[in-house]
Amino acid sequence: MVLVAFSVSPLGGESDSVAEAVADAVRVVRESGLPNETTSMFTTVEGEDWDEVMDVVKRAVQAVQAHAPRVSLVLKADIRPGHTDQLHAKVERVERYLD
Repeated sequence: MVLVAFSVSPLGGESDSVAEAVADAVRVVRESGLPNETTSMFTTVEGEDWDEVMDVVKRAVQAVQAHAPRVSLVLKADIRPGHTDQLHAKVERVERYLD
């Protein structure tokens, strides 16, 4: 299982707002059918293997490239074979300590 948190943003272009470009990237992730979650800073996506998840990230970057001449990508990955639903399980483990 691979869990990837990433942030993709246009650099340059005609507007100070990145919302439309980011929305296009998030749309790619959501349409992938993979488990995902978007927060104010990152989108996290979970898949069976590296290639599956990185293909989604690549397509999200390409969606942002349509908006600007330059793109910034920040990525963090957790590669943990044999574990599923880490998108939720990791948070649940922390929450148990907070209760």
